[in-house]
Amino acid sequence: MIPVTKPYLPSRERLDHYLDGIYEREWLTNNGQLVQELTRRLEEYLGVENLLLVANGTLALQIAYRALGVSDAQPDRRPQAITTPFTFVATASSLKWDGVEPLFADIDPHTWCLDPRNVEAAITPDTRAIVPVHVFGNACDVGAIDTIARKHNLKVIYDASHAFGVKYQGDSLLRHGDAATLSFHATKLFHTGEGGAIVFKRKGDLERAKKMINFGITGPETIEELGINAKMNEFQAAMGLCVLDEMEENLKARAEVWHRYEQALATTLQLQAQPEALDYNYAYFPVVFESEEQALRVATTLKENGVLARRYFYPSLESVACLGINGGQPISKDIASRILCLPIFDQLAQREQNNIINLIETELVA
Repeated sequence: MIPVTKPYLPSRERLDHYLDGIYEREWLTNNGQLVQELTRRLEEYLGVENLLLVANGTLALQIAYRALGVSDAQPDRRPQAITTPFTFVATASSLKWDGVEPLFADIDPHTWCLDPRNVEAAITPDTRAIVPVHVFGNACDVGAIDTIARKHNLKVIYDASHAFGVKYQGDSLLRHGDAATLSFHATKLFHTGEGGAIVFKRKGDLERAKKMINFGITGPETIEELGINAKMNEFQAAMGLCVLDEMEENLKARAEVWHRYEQALATTLQLQAQPEALDYNYAYFPVVFESEEQALRVATTLKENGVLARRYFYPSLESVACLGINGGQPISKDIASRILCLPIFDQLAQREQNNIINLIETELVA
């Protein structure tokens, strides 16, 4: 079975080298040498400052909310944050888990990112933040969103889980907002097995978050902050360093897969519209079909032929009861019903990809 994505596994010899160092130092966690090295190298590679490594991408979001005061409690007032329904559930569930009510605003029908016009219309007196998503690594309208945030004195936390290495207008997409969070889950372009990171705009927010991820402990007998255990360990960092060592090779292979799909399918299916100034990372290849029936028929045919395509993101989150049903997002609901993400990973052979394309084209004319 060809999966929709597959973890990139770097050289075992290179990984063993890093693991040997861990065994020699016997330092497994608590800001070890490899975590420090990975932090420095990621800041350099991504072109950012104030990067904090954490145990996973969901904790990255939750720590960002806390460090920026979004989830601070007030008597008889529940904080709110405006976000998109067209995303992985963790974007919204992390807000709800932290006591922040997610308010969904609809997406742009072409970029599939949060539409700034709908954001401003959704603001209430209890809104504290905007949590946009760079969907599939595509850039939100960062200028418009940041303008709205300044006008209404709101924090902006970009869920940039898919945007590793993406540049927009010649600069890292991660430099926008008060914070941007990354997921380093095993299926991501860059991964640490499990893991994540936060890029803060201000060093003061970074320093507060550093305390939070270690139970608020700042010394052997000092606790200064309400915290949790969200630290990345040395084994995660070792995997990340290996993957980073081989990033260019991985990117090149994925780009070839992405462009073959684009050449074959761009004239018959709706692809995600990207701004010209975007330097993309080829993390995903989503396509939108004419109808939900057609999308489901293609998914079934692919599965019958040993290929998994995923309805990513489905369902549109305004329909998920545990998040607090918040209707009125017809574009997100429509795109979510008709979308499939096609397999894309560095080891996908051209003959396998050609078979996927042929199966799709056959269904489109059926």
